[in-house]
Amino acid sequence: MSELIEGEDRFFIRRMREADLPAVHRIEAQSFSNPWSDNTFRGEIQNTSVSFPLVVVRRPGDEVVGYIVFWHIQGDVQVNNIAVRPDCRGLGLGEAMMRFAIAKVKAEGAEFMTLEVRQSNTPAVTLYKKLGFEVLGTRKNYYTKPDEDAYFMGLVLDQ
Repeated sequence: MSELIEGEDRFFIRRMREADLPAVHRIEAQSFSNPWSDNTFRGEIQNTSVSFPLVVVRRPGDEVVGYIVFWHIQGDVQVNNIAVRPDCRGLGLGEAMMRFAIAKVKAEGAEFMTLEVRQSNTPAVTLYKKLGFEVLGTRKNYYTKPDEDAYFMGLVLDQ
């Protein structure tokens, strides 16, 4: 477990566990119109070779307040899912999770990180650009409920 943010509240990041799934599912349902199922998250937990499902917990009590899921495969990293509980947004947890993931995979020799984001998700697009991601293209009709294009964004990690 690594400390993510220190202050009045202390936040830590650790690998997601089966016991986290009820809280993760609630955050997922509050954050996305087409949420992942518990079985999808369970599969990410079980896929220890390439998948890194991590949760942010608040101490004391290990209360799950956010999560990120990314894959690291032969130097390439794909961010698949990231969300923060609505009442904890604005605390810098999304940025802290992304910075943690970037540092982790850079230390492991990754060269490139990608993600998709709804074009209308201005806060996320702004964050990713702040972290150095660039829009590489558009994925037409990538999202449903509602239908929307995604920006395909990438970050070179060896800089």
